[in-house]
Amino acid sequence: CVPANQERFADGRLATVQFHPSAQVVMTAGHDRSVSLFQVKKFNLNPRIQSIYLESFPIYKACFSVDGEQVIATGTHHKLFFVYDMMSGSIIPIQKVRGVDERFLRNFELSPDGSFMLVTGTSGYLHLLSMKTKELISTMKVNGRTTASAFTPDSSKIYSYSKEGEVFIWDVRSRKCLHKFEDEGSLGGKCIAVSKNNQYVACGSASGVVNLYTTDVCLKETHPKPVKAIMNLVTSATCVTFNPTTEILAVASRETDEAVKLV
Repeated sequence: CVPANQERFADGRLATVQFHPSAQVVMTAGHDRSVSLFQVKKFNLNPRIQSIYLESFPIYKACFSVDGEQVIATGTHHKLFFVYDMMSGSIIPIQKVRGVDERFLRNFELSPDGSFMLVTGTSGYLHLLSMKTKELISTMKVNGRTTASAFTPDSSKIYSYSKEGEVFIWDVRSRKCLHKFEDEGSLGGKCIAVSKNNQYVACGSASGVVNLYTTDVCLKETHPKPVKAIMNLVTSATCVTFNPTTEILAVASRETDEAVKLV
């Protein structure tokens, strides 16, 4: 296949590449302060649909909303974040979320049902915002520092992974911590994913080891045994994700070239 963004390569590092939830479209966003959308064709050029430019705002992460109508983008060193409404073509800056006292807003997750946006703060704070109003609903706090979080497929729970290698399981409705467990042999939590059928949880750590657990064990035990420990990466695991049918797990490290494994 030809490069997805052949019609407009980025001038800086790409921070995000994501397929649209329902259309044949791929988005790229990155440090050159731009978000670009391309139509995905089979063999010929992938025509660029449009690009938007965010003045002095290198993008840390961008994500399609669940309905595919908006793009949320956070910056590398900013308190504010942007909402790009693709229906109206407007770019809306969300200047300050009342109750969220953070120096930077960078990492976030969107719930699969489209209701929530979870922002990872510093010092272990997790801020749950409403996707509709972009206002704060509640703040949760873990011991240590949260490095990654994931919603369960039904959006009822959140798994948050700390730098200390602990995983906290939260109930979204009550915002109470239901359980916590230690990721076996973790030298620092980096990334976490829950499979679409809610059967597995994958935890990737700084050592490059990715541990695969069954969710029922994670909810009961404090020192669960992984079903499998994937040792193929030699640098820090920075991305884990399941395919939609839960048959393949992709593990990757951005710290070295071509460090992508499909398990």
